[in-house]
Amino acid sequence: MSAVETTTTQITVPDTRTNLFGLDRVGLERFFAEKLGEKTYRAHQIMKWMYHRHATSFAEMTDLGKALRAKLEEVATIVTPTVVFEKPSVDGTHKWLLGMDTSNAIETVFIPDKGRGTLCVSSQVGCALNCQFCSTATQGFNRNLSAAEIIGQVWVAARHLGNIPHKDRKLTNVVMMGMGEPLMNFDNVVTAMSIMRDDLGFGLANKRVTLSTAGMVPMIDKLSEASDVSLAVSLHAANDDLRTSLVPLNKKYPIADLMAACTRYVQRKKRTSITFEYTLMKGVNDQPAHARELVRLMRRFTNELQDSDAAKVNLIPFNPFTGTRFERSTETDIRAFQKILLDGKVLTMVRRTRGDDIDAACGQLKGQVMDRTRRNATFRKSLEAGRAGGEGDIDAAA
Repeated sequence: MSAVETTTTQITVPDTRTNLFGLDRVGLERFFAEKLGEKTYRAHQIMKWMYHRHATSFAEMTDLGKALRAKLEEVATIVTPTVVFEKPSVDGTHKWLLGMDTSNAIETVFIPDKGRGTLCVSSQVGCALNCQFCSTATQGFNRNLSAAEIIGQVWVAARHLGNIPHKDRKLTNVVMMGMGEPLMNFDNVVTAMSIMRDDLGFGLANKRVTLSTAGMVPMIDKLSEASDVSLAVSLHAANDDLRTSLVPLNKKYPIADLMAACTRYVQRKKRTSITFEYTLMKGVNDQPAHARELVRLMRRFTNELQDSDAAKVNLIPFNPFTGTRFERSTETDIRAFQKILLDGKVLTMVRRTRGDDIDAACGQLKGQVMDRTRRNATFRKSLEAGRAGGEGDIDAAA
């Protein structure tokens, strides 16, 4: 009689408990009142433990009764992103690769400067847009991040820095400029930005939270009604033909429509200015004629608003990545471009490149994306073809 071997298959049961990182103050108050039958001030206690003391265990929350802590264990969790690895730069910039699930990871970057510390936060795993000069675009797209996954990035950085809101503030600014298009993940991004600005959360001033968009016109209008944050627009060209070749979204929402939405945004939010981001690429959009086009566009914008301070331009030297055909403009061309804008009475700054030694500079962020599009495979194929052929210029387009 032969022995019969039996095997058992372990089935992982998904955790259906609510991750409290995904709820802003209003959501937490509702959770405590409706789910637990508790007073809303309990939500305020929890927020202080989570965001001011970096607690993730209900057992640590000693001003909550044991019975309440036991109930919370049954229905709620406080789950942070997994730090896959972190890497410091020689200039003080710090990058984290954060696991969002078993297959995907995103990058988050902290940039210290005199009197401020800025965290660049991702909103999607990859990006559904295909901006030609962006490293993230070559990885394709998997999914939106949840509100918990977005605010979890801020929490990881805050804990690492020893940031304590209202006391020892090392994290002073958050920019939604990491992987993804924030306005394509509207509800989750707005919830996360609410927590960033809440005194019981990270306590940041409205103007110190900035959302950057490639130009989702309907969502810009919606944002002006739903959230009071700073707006940055990835412009990169002042005429439609060139901008469409760099930012394909421009075909759907051309510059005239985009600038009209920006005008409405400022009109709804008095004493507000919009930052227009312009990545300078050698021989592509960095010539004097391009600068003069940009001056005319900015003048029309400020004249319509009758506010010379309504627009500022942030010039970003292109940050190269493997496989791109684009090159960084020369320092001479960058300064000449800036001078034309300044002479045209356009407030203009040149962003200092930070973290490029760890691929953490603007446009360089890449995570681990289980691509649901064919863009990453196409990019890799073109890259390999270029290596085989000995070519130096490989188009990053998919």
